[in-house]
Amino acid sequence: MLNIAVLVSGGGTNLQAILDSEARGENPNGKVTLVVGSKPGIFALERAEKAGIETCVVRRKDYAAADAFDAALADTLCAHKIDLVVLAGYLTVLGPGVIRAYPNRILNVHPALIPSFCGPGMYGLKPHEAALARGCKVTGATVHFVNEVCDGGPILLQKAVDILPGDTPETLQKRVMVEAEWKLLPAAIRMVCDGKA
Repeated sequence: MLNIAVLVSGGGTNLQAILDSEARGENPNGKVTLVVGSKPGIFALERAEKAGIETCVVRRKDYAAADAFDAALADTLCAHKIDLVVLAGYLTVLGPGVIRAYPNRILNVHPALIPSFCGPGMYGLKPHEAALARGCKVTGATVHFVNEVCDGGPILLQKAVDILPGDTPETLQKRVMVEAEWKLLPAAIRMVCDGKA
């Protein structure tokens, strides 16, 4: 049984999809045991608390240097005996200290089909705005392992989502979450926990 930490920065809809999948018994070899917020007061932490999962906050701005933040985050994960780290709408870039502590054990979900619309600055609505501006007919989501290149780690799963006439960045974002992210992330976590990735 792998102990999973989910790192969050907002409402926690991806976290909820992971917890719902776990509640349905879809990941018998893993369990979310810690949720780490990038700031206090976010709804994702409330979701975790309601599910009886331990929470904590490790804020980048509380540390003068990036490596000090990395060390604090890595220490927190280690203290909780975490085996797998999942970035679920987490808006803080992890540095080499954390990545080295969890090689091929950090997953991220990105709201586009990598290598399109990814890299530094491509988060939130921005990938959806870029896909619409480019006139794409499909977009989607990608779950990949995290390495030291932003959105550059090995791809684990992808799912395409059609772009519909009249889509706005907001409607597209919601559909990508529902049709792709909420399905891919639990599936990728299970693959890792089952030793298939």
